Amino acid sequence: MTLADEKQAFSKRFREALRRAQIASRGATHLAREFNLRYHGDPITAQAVRKWLTGAALPSQDKIRVLARWLDVPVSWLRFGDGDRREERAGGHPLRQETADYRADAAWPARKFELLNETHKWMVIEAIHALLRLEGKQ
Repeated sequence: MTLADEKQAFSKRFREALRRAQIASRGATHLAREFNLRYHGDPITAQAVRKWLTGAALPSQDKIRVLARWLDVPVSWLRFGDGDRREERAGGHPLRQETADYRADAAWPARKFELLNETHKWMVIEAIHALLRLEGKQ
């Protein structure tokens, strides 16, 4: 199988997994945002998601693991088409969609905050202040 064929086959499985998770029609920007909530590396762009959807590119293995966990499919099925996409996880528990884990790396928000320009930093600080006022914790 050529690399182009692998990309097309991945794209087909990715779109199927999105459809079955009922998030296929939300658009590349939405998918990139949802992916970035679950991925603790550098954020991806909507353009990267479009390339995955059209078979123009393959995500790296760490991104495929995050996609598989989010979309409730086995990693090997998503990347290579191996096995049944509905197979159970080890331990006999059926696959289920998991929410983003914001506690995986407590320093991640601070690192991302430092990448913002001054205007955006100010906006984030103001948003936090507003939320704290709503909660009565300020």
